[in-house]
Amino acid sequence: MGGWFKRLLGGGDAGGTDTPVQPTVRAVPTGDQLIAAVDAIVPQISGSVPPMVQARVERIVNTVRETIPRLNQLGAGSRDAHSVMATVTSYLPEALDTYRRLPRSFADRRPIDGGKTALMILIDQLDLLAVTMTTSSRRPAVRTPMRSSPTAGSWPRSSATRRTGGELNLG
Repeated sequence: MGGWFKRLLGGGDAGGTDTPVQPTVRAVPTGDQLIAAVDAIVPQISGSVPPMVQARVERIVNTVRETIPRLNQLGAGSRDAHSVMATVTSYLPEALDTYRRLPRSFADRRPIDGGKTALMILIDQLDLLAVTMTTSSRRPAVRTPMRSSPTAGSWPRSSATRRTGGELNLG
């Protein structure tokens, strides 16, 4: 029983040795892998979702395709880069697969959450993803010139904000 309790708390394996367990870390997808994943989404859903869903997915896919080439400009650990990657590899495919697994009559007509059908919930999710992707796609374009500017961070100060001897010079 002592070995079981020790393993429960992360202190050893079944054989009684104290080898630490290494977590499995998936590799971050490359831009080419993301483009291949995003290109596979529309053909997978073609004909199996209503036109209003198809149009929203195509909008998201087009925004993501425009954003992927700029992901390297965002740097490691960027929220925007993670948002784009997660949308392509997780959020969008999972939302679509969940909807497509439901029988059509149930998904499109039966209220399941707060009076909304699965179709209405999917449309809300797609609209949120579209806004998120549009925001993420615009940020790199806005921030990049500032970061690369030779004067970035060195704004001229006006005489009203210049300090002299601990007091504010207003003149």
